[in-house]
Amino acid sequence: MKLSPQWVREFVDVPVDDRQLAEDLTSVGAAVEGMSGAGESLVFEIEITTNRPDEMNHYGIAREASAIYDVPLKTIVPKISAVTGRDAGPPSFAIEIEDSEGCARYTARIIRGVAIKASPAAIVRRLELVDQRPINNAADASNYTLWEMGHPTHAFDLDLLEGGKIVVRRARAGETLKTLDGVERKLSPDDLIIADAKKPVALAGVMGGFDTMITEKTRNILIESAWFDPVSVRRTSRRMGLHTDASHRFERGADYGATGLACARVAQRILESGGGRLEGGEIDAVGRHLDMAPIQLDRSEVKRILGTELSNAEIQRILTRLGFMVAAGDGSDFIAEPPSWRLDVEREIDLIEELARVYGYDKFANTLPAYVGAVVELPDAAKDARLRSSLLALGYNEGVSLSFIAHADAETFSAVPVVELANPLSEEASLMRTSMAPGMLNMIAYNLNRGTDNVRLFEAGPVYELAGKSSVEWKRVCMGATGSAMSPNVNQAARPITFFDVKGDVENLLSAFESEGVYYDPHTADYYHPGRSARAVMDGIAVAQFGQIHPDVAAARKLRQDVFLAELHLDRLYKHGLRQVRFRALPRYPAVERDFSFVFEDSVLFEKIHRAVGGLRIAELRSFLPVETFRGGGVAAGKHSILLRVTFQSGERTLREDEVAQWTAQIVKVLEGLGGAQRA
Repeated sequence: MKLSPQWVREFVDVPVDDRQLAEDLTSVGAAVEGMSGAGESLVFEIEITTNRPDEMNHYGIAREASAIYDVPLKTIVPKISAVTGRDAGPPSFAIEIEDSEGCARYTARIIRGVAIKASPAAIVRRLELVDQRPINNAADASNYTLWEMGHPTHAFDLDLLEGGKIVVRRARAGETLKTLDGVERKLSPDDLIIADAKKPVALAGVMGGFDTMITEKTRNILIESAWFDPVSVRRTSRRMGLHTDASHRFERGADYGATGLACARVAQRILESGGGRLEGGEIDAVGRHLDMAPIQLDRSEVKRILGTELSNAEIQRILTRLGFMVAAGDGSDFIAEPPSWRLDVEREIDLIEELARVYGYDKFANTLPAYVGAVVELPDAAKDARLRSSLLALGYNEGVSLSFIAHADAETFSAVPVVELANPLSEEASLMRTSMAPGMLNMIAYNLNRGTDNVRLFEAGPVYELAGKSSVEWKRVCMGATGSAMSPNVNQAARPITFFDVKGDVENLLSAFESEGVYYDPHTADYYHPGRSARAVMDGIAVAQFGQIHPDVAAARKLRQDVFLAELHLDRLYKHGLRQVRFRALPRYPAVERDFSFVFEDSVLFEKIHRAVGGLRIAELRSFLPVETFRGGGVAAGKHSILLRVTFQSGERTLREDEVAQWTAQIVKVLEGLGGAQRA
């Protein structure tokens, strides 16, 4: 967000230069990430967290500077009476709030006889500094006030409002509204709207209506300034695909107490630039009161948390400069009442955080926290460490992605009930992730788009799903790989990563756990390539799936080369203990190998063959492996030929030929029982 330090200095006498101001603002949480321009045209690029909408304006930043430097903050006082006369008598316009949950307060003023024209040069220059396009003196007055003190307002052409009243209500079925961007929008009963006596005229907290907008023909204006419920605004904004400066602030919690001041400030600027006269006084309709509950603050708790003794005067100074009403309580306690613009402050620890950041984190002594007790290792710590060290040894680098995904990703990569965020950062991060695949693909795409063609990453973390009215977490590891499996050199050419490379990595990880057996089948999620993916089943439970991403998914995400993923379900895998390393002497007696060539139906997978042979329980059977498969030629369609190699060995004696023949016959019989035909 761009803000002008010269505009900030209009409200507070900052005793340092702009560069030092930028550093000091950063130290208290309003991070200045860059500066551009010079002199009067200098602007700060400030990263403001979503819980601090009060800082998304120049007066809010001035308040922070007031607390940092302990200098007075100048009060914003509208100069309406000095500009023009005021018609006596009550207002001739009514405000009705039908939905008090959606709209807690609605304030309005009426100006008649206005001339709509270009804004004064000073207004235009400041709006351009923060990348705002000047429109006309009425629209610019509203926009200027937004960037000055942070509260959204809107101006209607009064003559285009029917019935002499404004009604704040939910939309009715079938209603439509053409918004200022010229788009005709179908309204939902969930949408909070501003209406006149006959029709909708604005989306509450999002955007005004096209049919009542200010034009050069406008002579009479109604200015609105309201407090709308953040959840209601967010739902409408997201459903309509509209994100505006107003919705950005209302979604995060506007200032309930600023509606009258903002309305008067807009009126002042319109009167100064376009003339006219005020009709009546302020029209202020209150649907419900937002009471900020007082918070008790104990000095002993401040010292316990911060490790430093702050004086009563210092505590009172910081909180008062930030706008809190502070009174002494019993003993060493304070009672602090949060200002109307600080909806994020609800508990004692929130007050302590305010004290810490303004006092200065760099002023706290470097001490270790006191601790009584012993370190307790988490139950899965050894398994986590084993997996992580194995992945690093396999050449994967650890990555971290957001725990949030979009609705589209949830539909593509999972089929479980989703956990919606009450206050999402954006539409693209509105759900708790139900799969780690989207985040992994984003990280791989980020590297590919910057010229890094060989990428191997892994991420460990939770995924979330809704169970009833609560959410549950499941532990996952996701691996992503693309590029070359081996670098070219004088002895070999480069070879791209294939399904079998990823399968080998998964087998390596699973081999660290005790199990009766692991087999692989093709039952993977739809976002995997159907012919180049597999599922790993350990002791009858699926613990992993892996393979190449489906070409359609890769194309949709603009991945320009083959990408492979592997997902391990740790909550299932960790039910198995780690395999213990045991010493076993090398056998002193020779091994005996036998090969079998069989033709099977394509439906008979090696996993089924392996399980059938394992069921013979031959103690001397050391290995049973497929050597090669073949289709075509003399093999009928729908069938395949497979060469199987069996190794027998005893640790106590040399095997006899008749024993080997007996075991071989048993294996042949079992394979024939699966429908196999032995080849000559």
